Amino acid sequence: MRVPLSWLREYVDLPATETGRDVQAKLVAVGLEVETVEQTGAGLTGPLVVGQVLTIEELEGFKKPIRFCTVDVGTANGTGEPQEIVCGARNFSVGDKVVVVLPGAVLPGDFAIAARKTYGRTSHGMICSADELGMGDDGTHGIIVLPPEYEVGTDAIELLELRDEILDIAVTPDRSYCLSMRGVARETAIAYGLPLRDPALLDVPAPNAYGYPVKISDPIGCSRFTARTVVGLQPEARTPIWMQRRLQKAGMRTVSLAVDITNYVMLELGQPLHAYDRSRIDGPIGVRRAEQGEKLTTLDGAVRVLDSGDLVITDNRGPIGLAGVMGGADTEIADTAEDAHTAEVVIEAAHFDAISIARTARRHKLPSEASKRFERGVDPQAAAAAAQRTVDLLVLLAGGTAEAGVTEVSAPSAPRTITMPADHPDKVAGVAYGRETVVRRLQEVGCDVYGQDELLVTTPSWRPDLTEPNDLAEEVIRLEGYENLPSTLPTPPSGRGLTDRQRLHRRVGRALAGAGYVEALNYPFIGEAVLDQLGLEADDARRRTVRLVNPLSDEEPSLRTTLLPGLLGALRRNDGRGSHDLALFETGLVFRPTGDETKPVRLPVDRRPSGEEVASLDAALPHQPRRAAVVLAGAREQAGWWGKGRPADWADSVEAARTVAREAGVEVTVRADRHAPWHPGRCAALYVTVAGEETLFGHAGELHPRVIKELHLPERTCAMEVDLDVLEQAVDGVLRAPRISAFPVATQDVALVVGQDVPAADVERALREGAGELLESLRLFDVFTGEQIGEGSKSLAYALRFRAADRTLTVDEASAARDAAVALAAERTGAVLRGA
Repeated sequence: MRVPLSWLREYVDLPATETGRDVQAKLVAVGLEVETVEQTGAGLTGPLVVGQVLTIEELEGFKKPIRFCTVDVGTANGTGEPQEIVCGARNFSVGDKVVVVLPGAVLPGDFAIAARKTYGRTSHGMICSADELGMGDDGTHGIIVLPPEYEVGTDAIELLELRDEILDIAVTPDRSYCLSMRGVARETAIAYGLPLRDPALLDVPAPNAYGYPVKISDPIGCSRFTARTVVGLQPEARTPIWMQRRLQKAGMRTVSLAVDITNYVMLELGQPLHAYDRSRIDGPIGVRRAEQGEKLTTLDGAVRVLDSGDLVITDNRGPIGLAGVMGGADTEIADTAEDAHTAEVVIEAAHFDAISIARTARRHKLPSEASKRFERGVDPQAAAAAAQRTVDLLVLLAGGTAEAGVTEVSAPSAPRTITMPADHPDKVAGVAYGRETVVRRLQEVGCDVYGQDELLVTTPSWRPDLTEPNDLAEEVIRLEGYENLPSTLPTPPSGRGLTDRQRLHRRVGRALAGAGYVEALNYPFIGEAVLDQLGLEADDARRRTVRLVNPLSDEEPSLRTTLLPGLLGALRRNDGRGSHDLALFETGLVFRPTGDETKPVRLPVDRRPSGEEVASLDAALPHQPRRAAVVLAGAREQAGWWGKGRPADWADSVEAARTVAREAGVEVTVRADRHAPWHPGRCAALYVTVAGEETLFGHAGELHPRVIKELHLPERTCAMEVDLDVLEQAVDGVLRAPRISAFPVATQDVALVVGQDVPAADVERALREGAGELLESLRLFDVFTGEQIGEGSKSLAYALRFRAADRTLTVDEASAARDAAVALAAERTGAVLRGA
């Protein structure tokens, strides 16, 4: 809502020294979101005056039409002689009153005006358009042509109200009354402690039987409908400058006098209105639900197919307007002789159901100023006053005559009352306001308050958001000042903190960050296309997704079943922006439907849900395991004076999985596998031991070249994804710190020749088991193949570290442990000592 300060002063006697910034601070203090204060006319200096065009000479020989004009500006130029001005616009004629800026003036944008020679003539000033004066587009795209009644030489800066301050207020849905000057003025009056001149306090005639006939078939959709008729509108009447300027400052374009008046009253009182050309209405006005498939041509020229949920305004022919959203073209107001000027209008001021209007506006993708107000809540008691204000302005400005008939159809309703303890705001805020303050503040917002310790509060019709005691408490607190609330830190209950699961997840994140990975947070949405690009089979479990009813993007309508699409997208974007050495990670939930989900129940809002209700809601949710994933591309180790770097490869992704597992104190077993989207020859299946059994916990390796091509990723991109829930199950009791022995280590190296198809993990497991308790660590440090080993074989070299906790090991003890390890490996895998 754009609020010109000059307009606001009509309703509240603000001190003359108050600036827009001062008013902004006051309104922010009472809870309104004033985003900006716009200074119009900043840097504008005169002389800027009204002039009358005396002569126009068309200049020939130029690429565009140019006119040499003489303009009477009175004594504003100091001589009284006509001012000679060159102008390219063509929307004015001899005798028209225009706005002239004279040499020495400065226009917005620090544009200084001086006499200058152009097109072979000397131009002493400019004839101005609205854009040049910072007024915005007035719809003419040309020179401002003023009504003839303004005297030559009049100061145009004051006439056009060019200097002003405009408050831009972001009105939240619960403050619909502030979508009007009346509502903002009320808040301003409260903030300053000044009286309010309510523009809705008008003498409104009582309804009678002579008004235009109206029939409401849906009283729930339309609870009130006021109709007034004005006849004898003069065809030459135009919107006065003061009204045009207020509409422009509020962000609305002028259309015609009748339409401008309805828009002006809407901005003033917050009640949307519509004016019908009475000569184009066939019979009584009706309000009903549309029939499925009915058609209506709205004011924007679009033919709209109506839904049975739409509320429409009708006459004997059918729909003539989309209620609360936009009128129909068949009854549009015309204001020119060519359009058969409208001389008789019927004014509609109605109150429509907020939900119905919101659904209609969204269904037809037709947001409007009217629908924006109706869907947030409009004061139902303001309809009669708004209709009367419109009638008064049509009589005053258009020379019309108000007919005596007044139509008002309304459904019976009672004011909302709320019972609240007088000390309830005190308890909510932790501040002792006292009953007197509570009553005074509630009365300031328009409530009627009765009672002593127990208050009976009747809320005003323009505040549909006040429905319970907490709403009333909020009004008291905001008007007393949020800044006056004491700051009190909550005391957490003792004995509570992070769970073991939460600690594990945080350790995993810190460990990956410490290993050089950067965390990337991605949206949890995917589409079918990315699953195709990953090369997933048709029966892959990751293709069974949870589809959203109202997705943010039609291209990603489902919840993710894997973390990789988001991470790979982030890697691709960063690589495309010049960051080629990348290591990213993410931890988060994936969503895996099981097919056993039940239909969710609707939880109550008037009480705490029971355990059974919460359990039934959980049963409706898909399985949501927490996962960790990494992606790598480019250099893993940078080159420099210290030596050569090296690129990231599949082993780095496997090591990332080991880094994650170490935080849980769990050993990872690595086996070769074939699993999309990884390269079939460079894919590792990762296992951990859960309850004595090896359990798959994730995959790592280099992505398939076809996937890299489809997703436009760097060559040899690697990735890892593991299930943290499985890792948590593999944790065996409390994580214990390693024991540190003061005795020296004994190192034994062995090189074993095994078949090419024997997994190194099987050899390693046999060595560990055979070496016994003296083995401290085991590391594979070399893999060799060649003619020396023989075809179909490979050599695996291991470093075995032995240490005892209570003594220094002898050479014989270390050798015996090594021999036992080799013997068991030979028995289980057929390993042979190299060179034996």
